[in-house]
Amino acid sequence: MKSMTGPRINEPELSVVLVNYNDRAHLPACLSSLEKAVSGLSAEVILVDNHSEDGSPELVRSAFPWVRLIENDQNVGYPRANNIGFSQCHGDYVFFLNTDTVVPAAAPAALLAEIKARPEVGAVGPALVHENGRIQVSFGTRVGFFSEIYQKLILNPFFRIALRRSRKARGVGWLSGACLLARRASIEAAGLFDEGFFLYFEDIDLCRRITAEGFRLLFFPEVRVSHVGGAATSALRWQSRLEYRRSQLRFYEKHSSRLSLRLLKLYLKLIILALGASTQRDEEKRLFREGLQRILTGQDA
Repeated sequence: MKSMTGPRINEPELSVVLVNYNDRAHLPACLSSLEKAVSGLSAEVILVDNHSEDGSPELVRSAFPWVRLIENDQNVGYPRANNIGFSQCHGDYVFFLNTDTVVPAAAPAALLAEIKARPEVGAVGPALVHENGRIQVSFGTRVGFFSEIYQKLILNPFFRIALRRSRKARGVGWLSGACLLARRASIEAAGLFDEGFFLYFEDIDLCRRITAEGFRLLFFPEVRVSHVGGAATSALRWQSRLEYRRSQLRFYEKHSSRLSLRLLKLYLKLIILALGASTQRDEEKRLFREGLQRILTGQDA
């Protein structure tokens, strides 16, 4: 494990980094909850805006002047925007947070206390819940073709029920980046977010590299954070699905076995074949099918 230095004098202990892209609708609830949640902590809040066109930056400047706003001149993607925020923050602990979350008042302090009490832990994540209270499974084991099937068909349904009552902390293989508190030392040791991803799998990739540096990951369901999910992509469904597959392939190429990669590519080819009959009637499916073909043939530069 990498060595860790003590807290830096006159710097905030906790840095909150948010990335926003056209999510003005959720920003007021998120930032209002966050203002209360960090009020008793030594903290700073940084929001990196990926060239939103919905008035998000103007809202932050007028209603939340205590937030440090960084505006990109284009949508550089989630990983790069997080890295920009990380490069500008000062805390020994960094709280990566999606803008479609609502943070309970005690959540950051509880997560911070937990990670400080466990020096072997590089990052900790809470339980994420939908607005209706339904549990989102925001952690998992190693990712590969068969393990993804097992996670989606067996583990996810099981934990959606078990986590209604369970508050037991557990070590895991990855944590969701929607709400992730990490040691600065673990992020630096891992080499930050991989900017080769644009959206999706960048958090699992980062977690994989954090554990490779000797740190553990902790799922801590004692803390529960409300998360809408998909706020920045809900209006772009086929583009979002395509970006998911592009990132999935990149992750498999980096971390999975040759067998898993071959099986994934075969599965995606079957999806293309299945969509063939419907593309004459559905423009979104046609665009998704053509985009997936370009990715698989290496023409998606």
